[in-house]
Amino acid sequence: MSGNGPAGGRLVGVGVGPGDPELVTVKGVRCLREADVVVVPVMAAPDGTDGGEPGRAEATVLHHVGAESVVRIVFALNERADRARREAAWDAAGRRVAELLRAHPHGSVAFATIGDPNVYSTFTYLAQTIGELVPGTVVETVPGITAMQDLAARGEVVLAEGTEPLTLVPVTAGASVLKDALDGPGTVVAYKFGRLAGEVATALRETGRTEGAVWGSALGLPEESIRPASELEQGPLPYLSTLIAPARRDGGRGGKL
Repeated sequence: MSGNGPAGGRLVGVGVGPGDPELVTVKGVRCLREADVVVVPVMAAPDGTDGGEPGRAEATVLHHVGAESVVRIVFALNERADRARREAAWDAAGRRVAELLRAHPHGSVAFATIGDPNVYSTFTYLAQTIGELVPGTVVETVPGITAMQDLAARGEVVLAEGTEPLTLVPVTAGASVLKDALDGPGTVVAYKFGRLAGEVATALRETGRTEGAVWGSALGLPEESIRPASELEQGPLPYLSTLIAPARRDGGRGGKL
C-alpha cells in the first residue's frame, strides 16, 4: 500500500510475532529501531482511556527499543458489539498517529502489531484511516511470524505438506464456520476461539478431528499453555487462543504429494 503526492512520511506496520521477543525478524527489529516513533496499541479501559496495562506488542517491542521511543495509543481491540464506539476509537487513534506523521514528515512511524500486519491486524484499519487523514503517506508492512507458525513449532505439528490445503478461520465468525472447515480436507487453524472453547471442542468431536489437534495460548510468554485438543476446556479460555487440527495423514511419507 502506498500513496502519492506531498511528503507525508512513512507508516510501517511491523509484525512482532506472537509474544516471544526472539521471534521478531531482523528486518522488523531494524525498522523499529530506525523509526522516529514506535506506536503500540493498548486496550481501552471501560471509560475508553488507556487502561495502563502493557499489551503483548508493547512488551515485545520493549525488548528491542527504548521506552522513550514508544507511544501508547488506545485502540478498541476487542470491541465487537458497539460499532459506533469501535469506529470512534479507530478515528481517535488515527488522528493521533496522523499527528505523529506530520511531526516527522521526512521520517517514519512504526506500528507494532502482534503476528503479521496483513493477517487479522488492527494495522489494516489504521492504514485506511491514515490514507484519508494524511494523503501522501507511504504505507509499508514488515511480515511477522504468526501464532499458527509458532504453535506448530512448539506443538510439533506439521501445518501442511504436499497438496494439502491450509484453512485459517477466525472463530469470532462463529463455530459453524469452523465446523464447515473441519468437514473439508487439509489442516484447519482456528484463531480467537477462547470465548467459544466449548463449541470448538464439540466441532472437533463431531467431525472426528480431535486426535492430533493442539491448542495454545500466551505463546512465548511465561503463562504459555500448549495442550492436546482432547484436553480442551469448556472455557472461556484466553481470547487469543490458537488451535491447529492437522490434516488426516495415512499415506506414509510423501503420501500427499
